[in-house]
Amino acid sequence: MTPLLFIVLCFFVSVVAGTFGSLLGLGGGIIVIPALTLGLGIDIRYAIGASIVAVIATSSGAAAVYLRRGMTNLRVAMALEVATTLGAVSGGYLAGHLHGRWLHLVFGVVMGYSGLMMLRRRETGTGGPRRAPWADFLRLHSSYFEPATDGEITYRVVRARVGLALMYLAGVISGLLGIGSGALKVPAMDLAMRLPIKVSSATSNFMMGVTAAASAGLYFARGDIQPFIAAPVAVGVVVGAALGARLIAHVNGQVLRRTFVVVLLVVAAQMVLKGIRG
Repeated sequence: MTPLLFIVLCFFVSVVAGTFGSLLGLGGGIIVIPALTLGLGIDIRYAIGASIVAVIATSSGAAAVYLRRGMTNLRVAMALEVATTLGAVSGGYLAGHLHGRWLHLVFGVVMGYSGLMMLRRRETGTGGPRRAPWADFLRLHSSYFEPATDGEITYRVVRARVGLALMYLAGVISGLLGIGSGALKVPAMDLAMRLPIKVSSATSNFMMGVTAAASAGLYFARGDIQPFIAAPVAVGVVVGAALGARLIAHVNGQVLRRTFVVVLLVVAAQMVLKGIRG
């Protein structure tokens, strides 16, 4: 494969990854890493390094659009970012001490678990609003405009302490695997904290850039960020993220959830198989 063809393939793969990553709040890394390792045969450490750059690019490309549309919950993002940043530094350190085979296995297990969690039906909560002292104190409750119903959707945030614990874990996974950890952040906000799926995706996109930047320095110092790979990936993801951010307002929430689950489970199976085979 010629260098030019390699760059073009990286770019177009990243456009697709950025589009789906932006729509699903995943950051694109969950698609970029398997595509680079399984499709183009790139070492997983270099793929993770390129994904870290792509995650920052995705967040930068999509966050402004979501903010203008009022889908991002800034208070939730700021509160949870403290935990994810600490976790990202921890994960970035651990990544330098694990063999690539184990990185594949951890990646696959995390993705599979997230997908199965998203298959669970959310409780309807007919007993009235749940107590949420932390969310009340931090004023995390909010609303957003839903174009599909042409109305304002109001929601309450619950279990903020559980969300903080899950976000630290998500940060560790982000630093370890370079995936932006949207695959954990979105289920955590959707299932544990009861944010609507579109708000979860938009808020996850906003948070990912800070989380990835916290661990990027460690990857750069180890030489795992190769410009020849990272540059076309970052540019492609920015293009895809901008496209995905404009499409989300026209996508049904249930369709988004089902797509999220299918992507996670397919990628999980492929990465676990790769890890088992070594």
